Amino acid sequence: MGCKQMQSQQWSAFYPSSQSANINTLSHPMQAQNFDLNRYLQRIGYAGPAHADINTVRSLMRHQLRSVPFENLDVQAGKVVSLVPEDIVNKIVGGPRGGYCYEVNGLFAMALQALGVPYQFVAARPMFYPVRRPKTHMALVVTLDGTPWLCDLGFGSWGIREPMRLDQSGHEVQQDCDTFKLTQTGDNHLLQAQSGGEWLNQYEFNLAEQEWIDFAPANYLNSTHPDAIFVQKHLVILHTPHGRKMLVGDVFKLIEDGQVQQQTVSPDGVADLLAHEFGLCG
Repeated sequence: MGCKQMQSQQWSAFYPSSQSANINTLSHPMQAQNFDLNRYLQRIGYAGPAHADINTVRSLMRHQLRSVPFENLDVQAGKVVSLVPEDIVNKIVGGPRGGYCYEVNGLFAMALQALGVPYQFVAARPMFYPVRRPKTHMALVVTLDGTPWLCDLGFGSWGIREPMRLDQSGHEVQQDCDTFKLTQTGDNHLLQAQSGGEWLNQYEFNLAEQEWIDFAPANYLNSTHPDAIFVQKHLVILHTPHGRKMLVGDVFKLIEDGQVQQQTVSPDGVADLLAHEFGLCG
């Protein structure tokens, strides 16, 4: 077997056939031939000014979080999530659907690219597991007027709602009913969220720049590995002005102003719940 044939077989483990032909397009900057900024703004319900400044980035982040659910329906259907940029646009803007970190942050990166906002991908290590895990999460760092900001629309329930400055280590930031802080130790930045009076580690990252294609192995792991939470259960989160809606496994939670209501959802009721509470169809 020749080297090229072996490499092709190795890559096919990470990419379905629909992605393989476009593998060379999976790089930085994040672009898709079918991405249109106006269609994106309509999808997230944003009608304000669109400039290359932090106020616009903050507003777009808020609007996308409240209109595009964090969700793993494709993984639950036994599919490997596509990282082809055009597939992400078709799914989220044309669906409408949501996605997990690579998809929702990838779409946001396309909007930043269209606006002319400088950004980079960063690989993050989730820190809430009992054992050390690889860097399977993807986030964005935007730099405007010399200030770096963490932007992340794909961390689910404990994700930040607005950009956070990286140059204010240890500074507590209130966002809605939750409080976050970023702490820098050496080259690493640690994101924490406050819960019950304690600071809970969320993830850590550094500013080693990543290319889009670098997340292919992590995406495959999250789409297929039996230990990945996305493979194990439904995970759907949509932020609201007063809290968030969540479907975790068969439990639906509505969190508003710190108050929690929850109910168990039968298998026959999942489709209706996804449609009515999250605006999703499978």
